[in-house]
Amino acid sequence: MKTSKKMRLGIISALPDEQKGLIEAMGGPARLTHGMRDYSLGQLWGIEAVCVVSRIGKVAAAMAATVLVEKFEVTHIIFTGVAGAGDAKVRVGDVVIAEALVQHDMDCRPQFPKFEVPLTGQSHFKPDPELSNVLGQAADDFFDIDFSSVIQSKDRREFKLEWPRVHRGLVASGDQFISNRAHLAQLGASLPGLLAVEMEGAAVAQVCFELGVPFAGIRTISESANEDAGNNFLRFVKSVASLYALHIIHRFCVDMKAKAPSR
Repeated sequence: MKTSKKMRLGIISALPDEQKGLIEAMGGPARLTHGMRDYSLGQLWGIEAVCVVSRIGKVAAAMAATVLVEKFEVTHIIFTGVAGAGDAKVRVGDVVIAEALVQHDMDCRPQFPKFEVPLTGQSHFKPDPELSNVLGQAADDFFDIDFSSVIQSKDRREFKLEWPRVHRGLVASGDQFISNRAHLAQLGASLPGLLAVEMEGAAVAQVCFELGVPFAGIRTISESANEDAGNNFLRFVKSVASLYALHIIHRFCVDMKAKAPSR
């Protein structure tokens, strides 16, 4: 990681239910409203943390990330939330750890190559490898140890959560809800290795790149980004994705606390 400061973790989600359990785990956090968003400050399993619901979309997420760094002085940022599958091998209930993030609706040709963010020289923003590795291991351990006891059997049956997996790879963000097979196929052809599509992560990754803040992104796959997208979405977020986030971030914080140098 790029910083040796004591960790103050910023956690961003687009929807309240995506981090509801995390706020409750803080046990009566301090609240501060800034820029039309509520920031919750406290501790999560021994790690100083600030949680915020950014709202949906790249601009909203970028603003939340910038405020976390500039006002709340977080040293690391994680985005946790749901996404649509970008590949047939990625199923509902799987988790994707971002190894690169791209804005799929960024196109300033002919002045700049497609997907490149002008004047940055970047199209694929890379999360912090160490942060991502710890997050990925936390997700692996959640599935191996916690999953069957945390997710109710009726929810496992309804959403066909048989053998969820952790994937690592490319995540694409854009200010569009992808719900068309043809559109998804077009994105996949333009972005080889695409695993998930969502609406915020690459914007947060760009902010963290420009401000020099380690970042990692984790997404629970809630739907297949086709014509069936949106069916039972909110129930999935409440009964599955929010529990994924709670238990994976729990494991992540415990692991990061253990890695921290003693003072």
